[in-house]
Amino acid sequence: MTAVARVALLDLRTIAPYRRQGLLLLVVVTAILANRPTTLVPALVLLVAPSVISYPFSVADKAGLDTLYAVLPLRRRSVVLGHYAWAVSAFLALAAGGTAVTLALAHAESKPLGGHALGIVLAVAWGMFAVNVAVQFPLFIRFGYTRISVLGTVLPLALVVIAVVRLRVPVAGIESWVPLLWPIGAALIAVSVAVSVVLDRRPVQIR
Repeated sequence: MTAVARVALLDLRTIAPYRRQGLLLLVVVTAILANRPTTLVPALVLLVAPSVISYPFSVADKAGLDTLYAVLPLRRRSVVLGHYAWAVSAFLALAAGGTAVTLALAHAESKPLGGHALGIVLAVAWGMFAVNVAVQFPLFIRFGYTRISVLGTVLPLALVVIAVVRLRVPVAGIESWVPLLWPIGAALIAVSVAVSVVLDRRPVQIR
């Protein structure tokens, strides 16, 4: 197992005590949007993902995990990449589960959902997730969860809302540019990783 994978797995283990809260939020969001299945995956990414992927930073602040990282045979860059690997893994899990529920709800309501429509839904969800991670993670890594939690949650949401309002893209024109959200999102995360590596100035010396 690589160092990056070990950090991502550690992030997963740190949120284990919070799994009930996460599952409850999943159930609530799914119940609210049961009659609008195409909005489920974006809603999960917008409302559930930010909480789930930020849990490791919250736990690290409370439990002093920087000290643990310091004694493990890990490079600073591996720790940063591990956090991002955890976040992307969480997105894939939410997207896969949300897609399965979406298809089941659409079938139950006799609202067939084709592959093209599903692709648009997933691309929009990925774009929102990428903006969220690209903004949140450098702030968490540089300042810690405790000092930046509110700003780290509100700022990405504000950016998404502003983009939607300012661009005013007509619904008829969505299909032409939505596929670009995949490479744009990947580029945003790549830039965010580079920024986080530079901003990581924690006092504990990580090898």
